[in-house]
Amino acid sequence: MIQLLERAKNFKDRIALVSNGSAYSYEQLLKAARNVAANLLAGKPDLKEARITFLIPPSFEYTAVQWGVWAAGGIAVPLCDLHPLPSIQYVLQDTGADIVIAHKDCLDFLKPLEKSIGISVVPLESILQENNSEIPRVDSARGAMILYTSGTTSKPKGVVTTHDNIESQITALVKAWEWEKEDHILNILPLHHVHGIINVMSCALWSGACCEFLPKFNAENVWKILASERLTLFMAVPTIYYKLISFWEALPEQEQKKLSKAASELRLMVSGSAALPVPVLEKWKSITGQTLLERYGMTEIGMGLSNSYRGERRPGHVGLPLPGVEMRLVDEHNNPVMENEPGEFQIKGPSVFKEYWQKPEATQKAFTKDGWFITGDIGMLNNGLYKILGRDSVDIIKSGGYKISALEIEDVLRKHELVNDCAVVGLPDEEWGEVVAACIVSNESEIVANSISDWLKEELPGYKVPRKFIVLQELPRNVLGKVTKNELKKMF
Repeated sequence: MIQLLERAKNFKDRIALVSNGSAYSYEQLLKAARNVAANLLAGKPDLKEARITFLIPPSFEYTAVQWGVWAAGGIAVPLCDLHPLPSIQYVLQDTGADIVIAHKDCLDFLKPLEKSIGISVVPLESILQENNSEIPRVDSARGAMILYTSGTTSKPKGVVTTHDNIESQITALVKAWEWEKEDHILNILPLHHVHGIINVMSCALWSGACCEFLPKFNAENVWKILASERLTLFMAVPTIYYKLISFWEALPEQEQKKLSKAASELRLMVSGSAALPVPVLEKWKSITGQTLLERYGMTEIGMGLSNSYRGERRPGHVGLPLPGVEMRLVDEHNNPVMENEPGEFQIKGPSVFKEYWQKPEATQKAFTKDGWFITGDIGMLNNGLYKILGRDSVDIIKSGGYKISALEIEDVLRKHELVNDCAVVGLPDEEWGEVVAACIVSNESEIVANSISDWLKEELPGYKVPRKFIVLQELPRNVLGKVTKNELKKMF
């Protein structure tokens, strides 16, 4: 039995979703999901984990289709409406899906795939039509969803989670962040990713709360919604907080005070999906009085660690393991490391994914022999809380025998008055293995690398000071705002 859908029956008259200017009750959502399930089944007793792909903007209809796929016994595969056609085609072919359900605005975009790969593009309207046929009882151990990794080091892998995995991911956050049915959250995140699907939408719907969609981010609109005082929680990626700060700074003082007061009254604001620069955290606190709660997660595990809802939220740290999550920090031989020593995060528990879709070797390599998931992320325990140093393959630079955290250097660089943003990478080097290289975003196009280099020597040990610099107007990022460091390396 799928508990997320079963629980919704307890909240039938409550508002579940606000979408495109309309409010929808839990009863309306359940009815729409049932119609989707019956239309997908088309007389069959059960979809038996058939992969159902869909390209629908964040909306009531998106949620109804996702729930309908689950109710029919299928595996939901949400697609990203910001991805180019080849990326969409890769997912469709990799999952072996027969159909893709498409919003009317996406039909023409997807139509070429009917001929090229033989998939059926099904209009959203047809799948939402009323249908009262029988739907199956679905076991919670079954596959529920496939989300694709960002594919920074190889082709994206499909991460298969079961209904039980999803339930564990939701309940850990509901408990840790004290969700209640009176909560109201704004969802401005892409819904092909665990952050938007689980942390925001599913936690709200598990709790009987309300999730409001804003499909396209706009700083002015977000501030208007914050000013309405209907929200109790807000979750975003660091880039969004940066843009909200920039918008606020351009306003007259009286308007700034009004927005600051409204934002100060939310009970929780969370930042995730990428490392939160400490200056952004401090600036947001000075504007709103809110200390952003940082947490750590991955597509494969949901959320693993979180700063405390009621206790200390230390800048640059991600707190402690969430309820039900086991975590260890180990060296390259899987031996535990001491406090303040870098090690790799490994995770175990019911929230950890089932497998990589049709990649048994990759799945096997992702786990230790005793069942720990190997995250590839490096961190340390620092005075009782965990801190992320970076991703082993991207953010840990191995130079002259040292392991250097790119994130640490970025935090220092952002303190320089001429640096608006930055990213640090390791470049291959015959002598050193890798050398540290920094990309600077600055309004001063004539920024002198030497002056920044001299300044850094006062702030960092010599071996951590970048040897190469480039200046760009903006950093290359993916749809979640993460810097695509492998793309950045090519720019040097």
